[in-house]
Amino acid sequence: MKSSHTEADGRLTFQEVMSLVPLHSEAEGETTRRYMSQRRAWSPESDILVASGKSVPVDQIYAKSRKMQVAYGGHVYSQAGLAASKAFAEIQASQKDAPQKKYGIHTIHGYFSEAGLVDKPFVYHVTTVAPNPGFHNLLVTVRQPVSPSTSETGDHFPLEDADLPLGPVCFNALVSFRPTVPSQHVAQELPPQERFAKILDSRSPSEWDHAPHVDIAKTVEAFPMQNPGTFPIVDMKKVDMSAFNEGKSLHERRELLLYRLLAPLPAGDPNAHICTHAYEADRNGLLMIGNHVGFGHDFGRAASLSYSFVVHVNPEDAVMTHGEDEWWIQEACFPRVEAGRGIIMSKLWSPKGVHVATEYQDGIIQRQWKPGERKSKL
Repeated sequence: MKSSHTEADGRLTFQEVMSLVPLHSEAEGETTRRYMSQRRAWSPESDILVASGKSVPVDQIYAKSRKMQVAYGGHVYSQAGLAASKAFAEIQASQKDAPQKKYGIHTIHGYFSEAGLVDKPFVYHVTTVAPNPGFHNLLVTVRQPVSPSTSETGDHFPLEDADLPLGPVCFNALVSFRPTVPSQHVAQELPPQERFAKILDSRSPSEWDHAPHVDIAKTVEAFPMQNPGTFPIVDMKKVDMSAFNEGKSLHERRELLLYRLLAPLPAGDPNAHICTHAYEADRNGLLMIGNHVGFGHDFGRAASLSYSFVVHVNPEDAVMTHGEDEWWIQEACFPRVEAGRGIIMSKLWSPKGVHVATEYQDGIIQRQWKPGERKSKL
């Protein structure tokens, strides 16, 4: 079957954008394993002109121009999970007498403390927190060099970048692993393929609009999508849920995103597939909240603070098949907004209607402040 990914369209595969190189490990009591990203992270803002086919300066639609390109948060989040899985595989390989079981990522609980930048690599430090054979926990701390990469292209980061002085921790995560276990009971709600059948069946998946580059109403109107842009790993579509959402309270509204692999991923590496789901689920979540609460034309700020990803199935059941009709569904809802923050919760569903994983993300979402509004009230 023909792939939807071509070298010419600029959309990198998982293997390309998530590539990691191992670094010399440091002895800190328990061994710390280190890895460095090799490819430039995707940047939503840099994709606006590409996906819209326009040449108008992007800074015109923002209150302040940005001198540095901020990396997509899903990159460091998913790559932290991948680094943990590589470290865990190395730990297993070193324990020759231990029983060989199939393990997969069970949860990733991550915290964003600094904005990541695209002009330098991420350096991952992975340490064991709890070596319980049935519930292995790893801690991943992530830093970037203080200075930009030595690469002239700002991509394909050389090993020399790992020797540059590192800045503060920009992200950290606890990653847990569970072995494959037979299910004694299975329970889930009706899948979106049934609950939203009338909407989903109104057109074929590929006929829905491309998922927005930056899902802020004002930005989408000024720079409408003309092509999928350069978002890596998966092809994404956004279902029109405006009629369903009309008149409903925020917590009752839903957004549906469809996604499929751009290129095959080895079925024997379930953790790569799990990290793909986590990568996709981070896209535009807080921005969608802004649109629903009226910030879309007066947008101020959005930033992820914490992001939890829980896999409900055995790792092999999270594996994606590459194909034209292999569409997964992200079903997003928005339970709470207050104190300048919002929550997005997303359920990820397989093409067969299996609830595979859930994302729960908390972050800053604010419109532009009005004069005097920020003053504290006693």
